[in-house]
Amino acid sequence: METIKQVTKKLQRATAEAIKQFSMIEAGDRIMVCLSGGKDSYTLLEMMLYFQKVAPISFDIIAANLDQKQPGFPVDVLPNYLNNLGVNYKIIEKNTYKIVMEKTPEGKTTCSLCSRLRRGTLYEAARNLNCNKLALGHHRNDILETFFLNLFFAGKIETMPPKFRNDAGDLIVLRPLAFCSESDIETFSRMKEFPIIPCNLCGSQENLQRKKVKQMITDWDTEYPDRSSTMMHALQNVYPSHLLDHNIYNFDLLETKLEEKQLS
Repeated sequence: METIKQVTKKLQRATAEAIKQFSMIEAGDRIMVCLSGGKDSYTLLEMMLYFQKVAPISFDIIAANLDQKQPGFPVDVLPNYLNNLGVNYKIIEKNTYKIVMEKTPEGKTTCSLCSRLRRGTLYEAARNLNCNKLALGHHRNDILETFFLNLFFAGKIETMPPKFRNDAGDLIVLRPLAFCSESDIETFSRMKEFPIIPCNLCGSQENLQRKKVKQMITDWDTEYPDRSSTMMHALQNVYPSHLLDHNIYNFDLLETKLEEKQLS
């Protein structure tokens, strides 16, 4: 069984690789670390605080939680945890729960609308807090699941990028845990005994397509160990000329290049 030190080092190495590869942090950054109360966001905050301490550059962190006014939400858990940690933080209050419940037809999933409302609220909060970047807790499994969801159900090759600019163009969104496996995060969270707050907004919703894709990837990893690492590598090793998208590769130029070669 792995020790807390071993798991911590694995997560730190994976996070460091993502930060380095995608040039996530620069001197003078003010980064809003989005904290939901789940295992991923607690781990994200731990990693960001660690790198703030050891990095050769100076940058600021402010933890932020969106209180969506869900009935029964334990409002004291995160403030108590963050006060004990000595972290600068902001609790953002907005009743997105009511909007989601009113706007979502009976029998439909709440995830899409909830995500859009939450994202817009967090962007607004980042601006108000004078942050130029946001950090989210999505990990390697989230990225792979999103890739297959888009492939199977949306007819496109797309996933969660480790770093991107928002539509308004004024904020950079980071996913520092992009190379971290969910199993390592689960182990770390359990060992650290984080005060987990379950997301019960969507109820059970056991038939969500994401859960089916998650199980598919889990089964693959069980039968073929380290399959997730191979798939993650594939997302970083793309050949546009060997796909079918005219928007990212000009196939019309092939004839021109052939003619130029023959003439030479």
